[in-house]
Amino acid sequence: MGFVLGVLNPHVVEIGSVVIHWYGVIIAAGILAALQLSTKEAKKKGTSLALVLDILAPNVLLAQSIGRWGNFMNQEAHGGPVTRQFLENLYLPEFIIEQMNINGTYYHPTFLYESLWSLLGFVLIVTIRNRKQLLRQGEVALSYVLWYSVGRFFIEGMRTDSLWIGEWIRVSQALSLALFIGAIVVWFIRRQDYPPISYYSDGNKGQKKTIKMVN
Repeated sequence: MGFVLGVLNPHVVEIGSVVIHWYGVIIAAGILAALQLSTKEAKKKGTSLALVLDILAPNVLLAQSIGRWGNFMNQEAHGGPVTRQFLENLYLPEFIIEQMNINGTYYHPTFLYESLWSLLGFVLIVTIRNRKQLLRQGEVALSYVLWYSVGRFFIEGMRTDSLWIGEWIRVSQALSLALFIGAIVVWFIRRQDYPPISYYSDGNKGQKKTIKMVN
């Protein structure tokens, strides 16, 4: 859907030199729709919403990792100019280096940085989430928020197409910072609950049929 809209009319709105694309809006809308659907299904099946979000969160990271290659194909969401030698020193394949050559200038492949960051996060979170008595229900999803926010904060600082709040911080950086702090606060508060919240691994066993259906 986002791709089709992007082909028909690739811009939603232009704010100065910044262009907001249909597919950027579609991603945000898709995540909100998925959250609403997850809430509805969790209530319907009597499953913990936190557990459902824990199952979905790593898959969102994987989807974001794959989706960033759309920016590569469209030669967008890149960073500032660099030299060809810089890209060669990263041991990138030739097809990536050449795609980063836009109108005779080479640019930071920020799409690749975020794609690899998201992929690494997916592998780490999936690896640790089933460790016994490590992450409580809801903390896998919070781990996703923390991981993605850190990567996005720093990678956004390299991009040339950002929306700004005044002249001192980018919108996405401010949002990432707010989400990071919010996730830490929520994590801390939930750890104070008594009786303690079940571990992710406990819920995985106790609601095997429901999880299998969702997953």
